[in-house]
Amino acid sequence: MSCFPCFSSKENRRSRRHANRRAKSPIAPREQSRVEDQQKVATEVNNRKAPSPNRTNNEVVNNQPVIKGTTGTNIAAQTFTFRELAAVTKNFRQESLIGEGGFGRVYKGKLPKTGQLVAVKQLDRNGMQGNREFLIEVLMLSLLHHPNLVSLIGYCADGDQRLLVYEYMSAGSLEDHLLDLPRGKAPLPWFIRMKVALDAAKGLEYLHDKANPPVIYRDLKASNILLDQDYNVKLSDFGLAKLGPVGDKSHVSTRVMGTYGYCAPEYQKTGQLTVKSDVYSFGVVLLELITGRRVVDTTRRNKDQNLVSWANPIFKEPQRFVELADPLLNGDYPEKGLSQAVAVAAMCLNEDASVRPLISDVVTALSFLGDGTDTIELIDSPSEPSPSLSFSDKNKQTNASIRDRERAVAEATEWGMTARKSAMSKSMR
Repeated sequence: MSCFPCFSSKENRRSRRHANRRAKSPIAPREQSRVEDQQKVATEVNNRKAPSPNRTNNEVVNNQPVIKGTTGTNIAAQTFTFRELAAVTKNFRQESLIGEGGFGRVYKGKLPKTGQLVAVKQLDRNGMQGNREFLIEVLMLSLLHHPNLVSLIGYCADGDQRLLVYEYMSAGSLEDHLLDLPRGKAPLPWFIRMKVALDAAKGLEYLHDKANPPVIYRDLKASNILLDQDYNVKLSDFGLAKLGPVGDKSHVSTRVMGTYGYCAPEYQKTGQLTVKSDVYSFGVVLLELITGRRVVDTTRRNKDQNLVSWANPIFKEPQRFVELADPLLNGDYPEKGLSQAVAVAAMCLNEDASVRPLISDVVTALSFLGDGTDTIELIDSPSEPSPSLSFSDKNKQTNASIRDRERAVAEATEWGMTARKSAMSKSMR
């Protein structure tokens, strides 16, 4: 007989209630929490996967416009547990670490089921990229697919852990091959630099012109341009991406985010974001490719620390364009190609956003950039001519292609000079 019958009966009732709850739910409390976290992210993605038949493109789901890709299909991202990704990265050991930034750390790993190499980004809980940016990146990369955008394989939302799993890019980032090269490492050849610029522009073109509504990347920079062993480009890190204006809106207003030096001046001043903001950032990257210099380099003299400010006076004097060429190239570049690349960069970096080119025009200009057949072969042409063409036909095609290329670049250059003169005359009024 118990000395505390009332206490004992309460305890028995309480224990029976807990036993009943455990019997009803086959998932342990911690596992239940993990599943709920994963389901929240999956629900957000699924809610935006495709517009319903009675919804127009400009209507919204949960206050967000529906994104439509060009293929009409969406690839479901896998969900991983934290334990699975710890095994993939060898418990996040230092030897697996391949990158680090304000968002957290990136580790190399291999998926056991498929043997696929992956990059696992573990977000720093106190870092720059929070839950909102994590969700945006999962959404964007689940809905947008293009050869020049990195592929999202899966994600983990396990408790307070947030991890993203991407395809692995073996050559790292453009920054690794272009800026602050260690002594003895060969610089990127000129034509590889132009190929990288073209691929990056194509990725932006897809976001601006093919996605519906358009997507503003907002974080284009050398460290976010990933390369494979053949220097094919994929844009990465979509945590800051923003859906562009729809209908009769000319811009979206948002707090200023991004990396100093790459942000367009009007966006920095007003918080008004357009696709032309990305074009400015692209101009900065193109200028880095031309010069081999960082956008901001505090090791240089004060007047030379900001790359765009240093280059602006040179843009106005075409005879000085050679001063912009990366000294590590040792003059190994076509002078005409250099002049054309500088002209494109200058147009993209115009302070007046309205006279910057559309990214589709930039793609066209870069596709025709340079002299000789080497440029064409590296950029969008078959490696061998068609056997059905006669020698005279080949010559006609080559001459026509050279004329088209020169005409396109001449028109782009003339347009850029006119735009700059117009902007200068406005500022003098």
